Amino acid sequence: MKIMITGAKGQLGDDCTKVLGKTHEVLGVDIDEVDITELPDIGLLVKQFMPNIIVNCAAYTRVDDCEIEKELAWKANVTGAENLARCVDKHGGRLIHISTDYVFDGRKKAPEPYVETDVPNPISYYGMTKLEGEVAVKRTTDQHIILRTAWLYGISGHNFLKTMLKLSLRSSDNKVKVVNDQFGSPTWTYRLALQIERLIETNYQGIFHATAEGHCTWYELAVYFLKIMDVSHSIIPCTTEEYPTPAARPMNSILENRNLKDKGMNIMADWKSDVDKFVLNFREVLLKEIKKET
Repeated sequence: MKIMITGAKGQLGDDCTKVLGKTHEVLGVDIDEVDITELPDIGLLVKQFMPNIIVNCAAYTRVDDCEIEKELAWKANVTGAENLARCVDKHGGRLIHISTDYVFDGRKKAPEPYVETDVPNPISYYGMTKLEGEVAVKRTTDQHIILRTAWLYGISGHNFLKTMLKLSLRSSDNKVKVVNDQFGSPTWTYRLALQIERLIETNYQGIFHATAEGHCTWYELAVYFLKIMDVSHSIIPCTTEEYPTPAARPMNSILENRNLKDKGMNIMADWKSDVDKFVLNFREVLLKEIKKET
């Protein structure tokens, strides 16, 4: 099968390229090679490669910056998604579009999860653009899977775990406040890439949630990760109110993989189990990477 991966240099795109490249012909592209917000450019590339599947990992994900750089966020998260859907509609194939927990307002009382049939209600501009991206995809082609995920971490790119490691290695004496009243499911990009591989083998369409099983707070995630990494720290819990950000965050980001489970397709593991494996595989790489930066 021929698969095009957009946003291939991001943490999910990188793992998708590695996983899918083992058994498929994969073309990974990023912004420096083709801009998905320019329809003539991405349209020409799709026409030349003629992929059976496009996996859209490209997005503007800097949540706080989205509140300021609204035009850039809209172009990446809405226009880009619509352009890829147009390519599929014109040239055939199927689009797997990555979306987010931020399409929900997070007002359900944790640990009650959000399911695919819940009505979205984003509370940030990032969330709004991701929802509009979903709408554009659904409006443009029936040949799509919209895959909502959350709290991603991987070995490539930037993420919360790397930030916590960096702060802890710089100084174990400085108190680092981490929010302890927002709930979600930390999801390993490698595991998600394996789940995408399973979905590619089917003809399913529609919306799917795909996050790790179980849930925690950001504080609980940081403490668990650093414990497994065997790194001392001075992380302390705080409330969302004590740690204000330009963009509002959902207090409850727990997604239930109901559609995957109903179809017998769910291979997502418990979040602690995947953090354990992530550290087992990459502890030394992570430490070297952070020490290079400090």
